[in-house]
Amino acid sequence: MGALTDAKVRNAKAADKAYKLSDGSQLYLHVSPAGGRSWRMNYQFGRNETGKPIQKTLTIGSYPALSLKDAREARDTAKTLLAKGREPRPGDLFERAAPAADTRSTFEETGREWHTLQKGRWSKVHTADVLDNLENEVFPAIGHLPIEDIEAPAVFGLLRRIADRGAVETAHRTRQRISAIFVYGIAMGRAARDPAAGLSIALPKKPKAKPQPAITSLSGLRQVLIDAEGERCRAQTKLALRLLALTAVRPNELHGARWAEFEDLDGEAPLWRIPAHRMKGDADRKTEIDGDHLVPLAPQAVAVLNAMVPLTGELQLIFPTDRHLHKPMSENTLRALLIRAGYHQRHVPHGFRSAFSTIMNERVERQWKAAGNEGVAPDRAIIDLMLAHVPTNKVEGAYNRAAYMARRRELACEWADILLADMWPPAVHIGQPIRWAATGPGRPGC
Repeated sequence: MGALTDAKVRNAKAADKAYKLSDGSQLYLHVSPAGGRSWRMNYQFGRNETGKPIQKTLTIGSYPALSLKDAREARDTAKTLLAKGREPRPGDLFERAAPAADTRSTFEETGREWHTLQKGRWSKVHTADVLDNLENEVFPAIGHLPIEDIEAPAVFGLLRRIADRGAVETAHRTRQRISAIFVYGIAMGRAARDPAAGLSIALPKKPKAKPQPAITSLSGLRQVLIDAEGERCRAQTKLALRLLALTAVRPNELHGARWAEFEDLDGEAPLWRIPAHRMKGDADRKTEIDGDHLVPLAPQAVAVLNAMVPLTGELQLIFPTDRHLHKPMSENTLRALLIRAGYHQRHVPHGFRSAFSTIMNERVERQWKAAGNEGVAPDRAIIDLMLAHVPTNKVEGAYNRAAYMARRRELACEWADILLADMWPPAVHIGQPIRWAATGPGRPGC
C-alpha cells in the first residue's frame, strides 16, 4: 500500500506553491496553488541524444473524479504498458464505457411500417415490387441510420447511383417512395423534415415513355393476323391472338380468361364479364362495386370461343399453359408468336389496343363529320369505355361501366367485320365444323 489514504487526499489544501503528496511507486497527487488536485505519475520512456532515459510525467486525471483506488489501478495499467514497450496515454488507462443505446427509429423500421400501411391500397404485385425496391436499393444504403439524422446528400447519393446505371425512371420512383416514408416519419414525430422532397430536379429528367410497338393501319393489322396464324404453333395460341385482336383487352386479362366469365354465348347478347380484381388499377379499382369490365362480343369472338370448347372447355382457364392446365398462358407466348411471324419491335400483343383505338376513332370521326356534325364524335368516349381506360372521376367511371352497351356492341361488331373480312374462320385451326358464318346478316350478337 502507498503512503496516501483517502482522508489525506480529501484534506489536501491549497498552499502558496504547488506541492506533491506521494503515494509511492511513481504515483502522486499534485495540488496547485488554486486548490486543484490531479493524479500524476512520473516515468521514463525513450532516450535522448546522449543515451540517457527521458523523464516524463503522465497526468492520469483529476480528484475527486478519480479516487485514490482509481489512480492506483491506472498507474498499474500504465506500468504494464511500459513493460510492453508502449508509452501510456490517458485514454489507454481506463475501460471506455459502452455508448448509450440509440433507441431512435431507423429509416428501415419506419419504411417497413409505412409499407405495411399501404398494403391495403395496392395490388399484391405492386406491394411486392415496392418492397423489393426498398430492400435492394434503399435499405442497404440508409436503412440503418436514424431517420431524423438522414440528410439530402445521403439520399441523393443512392438515387444517383441508380440513375447512373441507366435506371432513371426507377430513380424517380425510388425518390417518391423515400419521400413518402419521410412524410410518414414526420407524422409519427420521428423526423422533422423530408430531405428527399426537392431532389427530383437534381436527377436526370424522366425518359419519355416509349409507346408499345403497334401497327395501326387496318391493312397492316390484317396482315399481322394472317402472318401470325400462318405460323406453326398450337391452335390455342393462334386463337388467343385472334380473340385479343377482336376484344382489344389487355394481354394479361386475356391470359387469365376463365370460361365462367362468359355469358350468353348462344344468345343474342354474348358478353365477357372481366372481374374487377383482374383489371388494371389500384386496390380501390379492384374492389369497386359493379367494377367488372364488360366486353360485348362480336360473332367472330364467339366463334373463337366455340373453337376452344373441345380444347379447354372442361377446364377453368380458356388459355392455360401447355404444361400446367391450372396456370394461365405465359405473357411471352403471344409476343413470341408475333416475333416468329416477323413483327419484332413492330407489333406486340398490347399493340392491338392501340390499333383498335386509332382505327376506330378515325372511323367514327369520319362518320360523324360526313353526317354534317361538328365537334368531337361522342363515340370517342364510348371507345374509351371499351378499352377500360381508368377514368379521372371514379364515381362517373363506376356509373359508366355498363353504359352505352348497345352502341358498344355495334362498334365491336363493326371492328370484327373490318378486321376479319374474308378471313378464314377460327375452326380451321382445329378441324372443327363452322357453326355460323363470320360475316353476313342475322348473326347472333349484332
